[in-house]
Amino acid sequence: MNDWFEAEQRGERAQQLTESQRWVEALAEIEAALAINPQNARWQANRGYLLEQLDQVEEAVEAYESALELEPGDPDIAVALGAALTRLGRFARALAVFEDVAKTYPDYEPAYCHRIEAYAELGRHDRAEEMFYLAQQLDDECPSCFFHIGDSLAARGQTERAVFCWERVLELDPDYVGVNRRIAQALRSQGRLDQAREYLLREIRDDPGDTDLLCELASLALESGQVAVATAKYAQILELEPEHVEARFSLGELWLMRGRPGRALKCFEAVEKALDDRTEVPGLARRMGEALSQLGRLAEAREHLVRAVGQEDAYSKTLMLLGNCLLASKKPAEAANWFRKAIAIDADNPFAHHSLGICLFQTDRHALGVGHCLEALRHKPDFVVAMYNAAVASVHLGRWREARALLRRALQQDSANASVRELANKLWWYRLRGYVGRLARLLRLAR
Repeated sequence: MNDWFEAEQRGERAQQLTESQRWVEALAEIEAALAINPQNARWQANRGYLLEQLDQVEEAVEAYESALELEPGDPDIAVALGAALTRLGRFARALAVFEDVAKTYPDYEPAYCHRIEAYAELGRHDRAEEMFYLAQQLDDECPSCFFHIGDSLAARGQTERAVFCWERVLELDPDYVGVNRRIAQALRSQGRLDQAREYLLREIRDDPGDTDLLCELASLALESGQVAVATAKYAQILELEPEHVEARFSLGELWLMRGRPGRALKCFEAVEKALDDRTEVPGLARRMGEALSQLGRLAEAREHLVRAVGQEDAYSKTLMLLGNCLLASKKPAEAANWFRKAIAIDADNPFAHHSLGICLFQTDRHALGVGHCLEALRHKPDFVVAMYNAAVASVHLGRWREARALLRRALQQDSANASVRELANKLWWYRLRGYVGRLARLLRLAR
């Protein structure tokens, strides 16, 4: 008798802890109660609910199934099972559960509501709408129905209608979890970034420790051009969760963007250390190579960038970084091969053409180099550095008219450029020196 009394006490204690959202403690109490009386369907169902709150959905399904074995006709338990199956992506089985409930209890609205979500996830949006209208006939103020049909509409690109449905959710239940985030994502897709930020902040106020939401807010700040704000948000995430790989990597990217390769490298090294041998973060090797290049650690940079090329299937930017690393290492012939590969992927890349031109200049193929610089200018007409380098090579080749035209064009783009102005002012001297040198050679031949 004492055992049964203890079980009841623990069950009541679990309920109190559940209401306080103390999930782990509540689960311990309900499991203690079930150890005494495993035949209590309500406790088995409560255990399923608590496991769901702790993201142990597979175990939650087992708990709901145990509860249903004890109470086969309970529609609440059956719908909870179907909802958990939906979370796991087992839509066919979830739909079968909901359909069985609807056959037995045709006026039970949740059996229709949850099918909206399942059908939307399967891409069967006509059936999702059918379930929505059936549910509305039973309860036209169910916020979950509007939430799920909003997801269906958004998946079909009907953003305005989706936002209307999600706004209706807020009217019915201002505290509905996730709906502000949905509206924020929809507004962001339309470029309405300030409004998106407001809705995202509302969602965060309800759960200020949600690092996924903070990541989204940081990403939105970056898209809005608020680099310092984004940096601060990622730093905040890492204070809450030091092992948050996405935040650490994104913070490293921001430090690179802000010209702080040392700080960026520390972030990337921390990410690399946190990963196991089988896990990869897309772009990590490339970003590490980029940071190392900027720090002048070229041999290490090359090692990472070569690995990145293998991982990213010859991504053009990675090829450019590797080429520039080799060029800085005074290996122009090797660098040229990577710039050619970048051009093979993107023939209109002005920076690849210009960098290949520099490699050709350094290997005494000035005419070919000028050709690539001119190709760079065809794709980027205001590329002053390409104009200047092509002019220098033209001087070397004795193409004075071409050099003068390039320098004049460069000064039209950037009249304050000291290097361009100096070369333009000395052009007559280089030309005279060329004539004198040629004359001296002729005189030597005449002897």
